[in-house]
Amino acid sequence: MWFDELRRRALPIAAVLVVALLAAAGLWLWSSTSGERSAADPPRIAGAPARFVGSTRCADCHVTEYQAWRGSQHARAMQHASAASVLGRFDGAEFRYGGVTSRFFMRGGKFFARTDGPDGRLADFEVKYTFGVEPLQQYLVELPGGRLQALTIAWDARPRGEGGQRWFHLYPGERIDFRDELHWTRPAQNWNFVCADCHSTGIRRNFDAATDTWSTQWTDIAVGCEACHGPGSRHLAAPGEPYRIGSGKDRSAAEMETCAACHARRAQIDEGAVAGDPLFDHYLPSALSSGLYHADGQQLGEVFVWGSFLQSRKYLAGVTCGACHEPHTQQLKLPGNAVCTQCHVAERFDTPAHHHHGEVLGTVMRPPGATGVPRCVDCHMREATYMVVDRRRDHGFHVPRPDLTLKIGTPNACADCHVGRDARWAADTLRAWHGTDRAESAHFGEALHAGRLGTPGAVSALLGLLADDGQPGIVRASAIELLAGYPGEIGAAAIRGSLADPDPLVRHQALLAQQGAPAARLAALLPPMLDDPLRAIRHQAAQQLALARAPLDDIQRQRLQVVLADHERALRHDLSRGEAWLSLGNLELARGDSQAAEASFRRAISADPFFAAGYVNLADLLRGSGRETAAESVLREGLQRNPRATALRESLGLALVRQGRKPEALREFAAAH
Repeated sequence: MWFDELRRRALPIAAVLVVALLAAAGLWLWSSTSGERSAADPPRIAGAPARFVGSTRCADCHVTEYQAWRGSQHARAMQHASAASVLGRFDGAEFRYGGVTSRFFMRGGKFFARTDGPDGRLADFEVKYTFGVEPLQQYLVELPGGRLQALTIAWDARPRGEGGQRWFHLYPGERIDFRDELHWTRPAQNWNFVCADCHSTGIRRNFDAATDTWSTQWTDIAVGCEACHGPGSRHLAAPGEPYRIGSGKDRSAAEMETCAACHARRAQIDEGAVAGDPLFDHYLPSALSSGLYHADGQQLGEVFVWGSFLQSRKYLAGVTCGACHEPHTQQLKLPGNAVCTQCHVAERFDTPAHHHHGEVLGTVMRPPGATGVPRCVDCHMREATYMVVDRRRDHGFHVPRPDLTLKIGTPNACADCHVGRDARWAADTLRAWHGTDRAESAHFGEALHAGRLGTPGAVSALLGLLADDGQPGIVRASAIELLAGYPGEIGAAAIRGSLADPDPLVRHQALLAQQGAPAARLAALLPPMLDDPLRAIRHQAAQQLALARAPLDDIQRQRLQVVLADHERALRHDLSRGEAWLSLGNLELARGDSQAAEASFRRAISADPFFAAGYVNLADLLRGSGRETAAESVLREGLQRNPRATALRESLGLALVRQGRKPEALREFAAAH
């Protein structure tokens, strides 16, 4: 899924699609996206919006592509549990974790797991669906209210010789029980919200807030043809008419944003995305944030590949996912280094003159099983392991930089093989091969590292990064994210100047940085952003203007109400999570309806008892109405459920200060620290 860290710990949810890019190169894509058509776009068929028709309808004409897709992991991303789809041993096999012995067995031709349920008691749960194929497979259980939950005991689908063919727990170093936010019965492991959007096609969550139930539907149970190509009814009606994405968008941009919808670390702000829709109309991708990425942009958390690829020179040169990945099988187009030498001439790059590795490596200490000359990917696409067994390559295509290891502590590919050598040796070796200018050139990682640590010169370095149009947009956006934490008008002015940046990642981070600014300043800066072409930016601008009660003229107020209405529609479309209730409460508070806001904040806590922000906002509302004692009770209730929540400790400390109980407050601040 799109995140591996839920507020405090790694969160592996759903079996992984090993091929990291959802490629669609060289194919026409169609969509129900509306908007004016550019002269370059092929004509669209007038009439009703396009509908999803299911992948089987594609097989009539596109036989070769359909058969290739059927063998892919996309086609098996989610399946009904059957003898053909279930890979794990349901023959009475047992697995012990955290004092609980779980048992996997069959009864009446169905698959069951006997494990600890929502109340901690052992019970039999039927497995309704498989989730993923390799290197691991998870299993979905249906709980009351239409909730599909992903078991956190998974099947290792790797060959036995690689350590597979076993049951294992996704949190092996912890003790997760039914009271924990990461237990399989909790919202963190909920398929309907967390997983469905990427593992199935044509998803409609259909959450009913009044009854707290789901009636989630799909058009394809797995990642079908229309997940990449858009709804197909128009194409069926006129097969000879090609359908191109959106209004004036080129094919490369359409392909990248289609892949990014699932292969980016992002939050979803609205459902209903179809292939080729602008990414920021439905999702909010992350920057190179601490905890997600190393300072030099290498993957750290479970960030998938889009954010990494955006940093690469390949992306800046117009290369897309489909250059390397066959879109239907998901396999690499060519084996080994041949996929690289499609563009990087073998006579120049697949030679010792470039990689400087030869038989001498036989005398160098290397990991078990490592032999011969390394492949291109060994040096330029380092692997990291997620979900215990899933090894994924970094798609930033980084040049090995052991000099950065020495300067800022980032990893380097040299150390992956030369385990008996240190970074100083590697840096000296590269300097001897390439000279100082090439081996130790300036890198944005040094500025981001300084910004994260607050070292002297950090602000100047970040300002330089932001001003450098040659840097990838995601890098400049990350500079803003860090700059926003520093006081001073120079940095603030540079950020304000980025509100009109053509890159949406930069624009959005600059907008986020305005939170807490005086109402008059927001009124001067943000109204134009209510007309931004991207929904996520319009919504964020509207939220900030409303919460600040910024003084607007009549035309601006009318536009604000239109955008707020769309934002509220998106929130109410799925109120299953604490985050949505919190945002709704903030809107109600901005309108002056504190009673409705209080009810929404309480629903945020009810939806997710571990959601710290819900307690903080509710306590702040209570404090604002003079109910300081009630506010303290709310914060203490939150800490009972989530004692590690720093925000709750800090808020409780402030509440105690206001009551004059400073020694108690100091204890809370110390705990927060």
